[in-house]
Amino acid sequence: MQAAAVVALTALSVFFGVDCLTPHRTKPNQIQQQDVRTAQSNEAGRKKKNQPHILFILTDDQGFNDIGYHNPTIKTPTLDKLAAEGVKLENYYVQPICTPSRSQLLTGRYQIHTGLQHSIIRPSQPSCLPSHMDTLPERLREAGYSTHMVGKWHLGFYRKACLPTRKGFDSFFGSLTGSVDYYSYGSCDGPGLCGYDLHDDEGVAWGQEGKYSTTLFTQRARKILESHNPADKPLFLLLSLQAVHTPLKTPKSYIYPYRDMANVARRKFAALVSTVDEAVRNVTYALRKYGYYRNSVIIYSTDNGAQPFTGGSNWPLRGRKGTYWEGGVRGVAFVHSPLLKRRKRVSKALLHITDWFPTLVGLAGGNISKSRGLDGFDVWPTISEGKESPRQEILHNIDPLHKPGKGKTWAASTEGASGRDITKPKKKVLRHQPKQKSAFKVKTPKEPKPKPKSKPLPKLKLKPPRKSKLKPKLKTKVHPQSQRPPHYKLHLKSPSISGTSRPESQPQVQPSFKSKSRQTISQNHNLSRSRPPQPKSKTQLELHLKSKSKRTVSRYQNMSQPEMLLPTSHPQDLWLQSSQPVWDTSIQAAIRVGDWKLLTGDPGHGDWVPPQVLPTFPGSWWSLERSIASFHKPSTHKNIWLFNITADPCERRDLSDQRPDVVQRLLARLVHYNQTAVQVYFPPDDPRANPDQHGGAWVPWVDEEEDEEGKYNGVYKKGRNNKKKKKKKCRLCKLQTFFLKLNTGMMSNRI
Repeated sequence: MQAAAVVALTALSVFFGVDCLTPHRTKPNQIQQQDVRTAQSNEAGRKKKNQPHILFILTDDQGFNDIGYHNPTIKTPTLDKLAAEGVKLENYYVQPICTPSRSQLLTGRYQIHTGLQHSIIRPSQPSCLPSHMDTLPERLREAGYSTHMVGKWHLGFYRKACLPTRKGFDSFFGSLTGSVDYYSYGSCDGPGLCGYDLHDDEGVAWGQEGKYSTTLFTQRARKILESHNPADKPLFLLLSLQAVHTPLKTPKSYIYPYRDMANVARRKFAALVSTVDEAVRNVTYALRKYGYYRNSVIIYSTDNGAQPFTGGSNWPLRGRKGTYWEGGVRGVAFVHSPLLKRRKRVSKALLHITDWFPTLVGLAGGNISKSRGLDGFDVWPTISEGKESPRQEILHNIDPLHKPGKGKTWAASTEGASGRDITKPKKKVLRHQPKQKSAFKVKTPKEPKPKPKSKPLPKLKLKPPRKSKLKPKLKTKVHPQSQRPPHYKLHLKSPSISGTSRPESQPQVQPSFKSKSRQTISQNHNLSRSRPPQPKSKTQLELHLKSKSKRTVSRYQNMSQPEMLLPTSHPQDLWLQSSQPVWDTSIQAAIRVGDWKLLTGDPGHGDWVPPQVLPTFPGSWWSLERSIASFHKPSTHKNIWLFNITADPCERRDLSDQRPDVVQRLLARLVHYNQTAVQVYFPPDDPRANPDQHGGAWVPWVDEEEDEEGKYNGVYKKGRNNKKKKKKKCRLCKLQTFFLKLNTGMMSNRI
């Protein structure tokens, strides 16, 4: 019977193709698939466990001297303790104003690569971050993070695609414009153009008037920490506080500890800093309470330098907010984390705000390779372990629209750009020289001083170009390819951007400095030559180089044409081989390479503003440093500066005359960066943005179907008809203004 059963089973197995006599065995490929899935789940679990919670605290307009560990008169015990237990970043740089810093934080790219080179995004401007560019919260969300933002946005909102919730944040609570009242949340973009600006996600958060913004933002941050499960998902929270930006409003209880400060504005500003310190204390307490702290990274940073006129202080650094001096771009920052391998130290490594993008994405286990064109570096080993920074240079900015002076420009530059013979307006240029002197407030405008000013040139051992090469250049429009780099010829043929920029705002270079600095720059290309100077050709050379430089450099920003790029292998060959100046030094630009920092154009007010210890504001204390530094040359007579920041962090010794070789190397780097710059996007105000048309609030006003970015083709041109009419003098109005200021001062002194 048993044998028959076995035979029957065998027959059935053969018929159905199933081996019923042997136990079931898993196929090898199934085992491999299960192992891969198990490994992936384990790796994902380890990755989620190792992903730190990131809290980024960004303050507004906090200066280098506005924190306790730099200035004991400012009471910031929480910030001082966090910084002392973490890593103080004492060689950290931001941008001089709000929008550029915030854009570079979220994109990891210089503003020359986002089109935001010029100024800020004002409430009525149809502008925002480029739609094709990825952001830091987007990359963190792809890595599995929950992303939230609380506070100030200031990166444009003219359409819904520009809102924070469309740029990678899961939630947003705060203001969209750049300056909001701390209690009423009103924001103005000029007289009579005001609206309510407090938003919750993509809607207006009405009914919050009377609540102090720093307190309100702190409460929302704590609510996010309380509602989120730290064990379930890593968290990224950007707490972008409005403080310590103007208006100087704060609860009186914060002003009382600074009652001994004589200067009223400084007293209120210090109180604002104290509100920030308390906000950070409350948020970090919530990190510990809800289980985030042990696996968290806390980053504290300002967005730009302080404005001394409103109580801030960058002492002992030079300059202020809105300038490219150290006081405008060197920021207060520190990192606090239990994950730091080397804590309780000061880092002097060169860091920039663009570095946070790749650093935080790498720390979160994200994929940096998806973000192309980053200008930042992963500096976590530098911060955590004290390793050498991968960053060796910083491009602070190149702003082709910011040019000093008003009035007429050099005729040779405008007419030559249109294809006309540049030799014709030669006499016209000479007629404009006295006007340029008076525009820059030279004491004796009628007395030309180019010849005495050119005496220091032999001391620098600079050699002018060969005479044989200059004559044909003064007579011809198109130069042979062999006489200069190819991009000069291409610039002459390429369409000019001056049609979309403001030609009336082109710079006026003073003749007093022109003979010295301009010739210095143009002649530094031939340092290796030993020919004697030729004074007869200096005037002709200078007129030609000036007009030539303005025509060529004005086209640098259009990087969409690949034929305009410099040879990538040797960018320094430009100033070595060419007899042309490598850079139009009237253009506002600043760059840091190693220890050296170069500024061109108008970097902004370059005074050293001492601490506001006197009761008057701003007169008396403003003049303290001015009398001490009276031996310095007036900045209006210069448009190029060079400093060794490591040896001279306060920028008191200009070395541009002593080190022309360094000047040329850094100018060549500016040219190199400028070839990668996109066109400036700075559109005119849109009347449709008026809050009166949207229920009294600042909200997006452009439909998604409209192509607003392509409407203006980059930079708009202000016509003559758009100039504001001069107001008639009104003596009664001046009296009213005087008594209004007097009354305001008296009330402030009472506070």
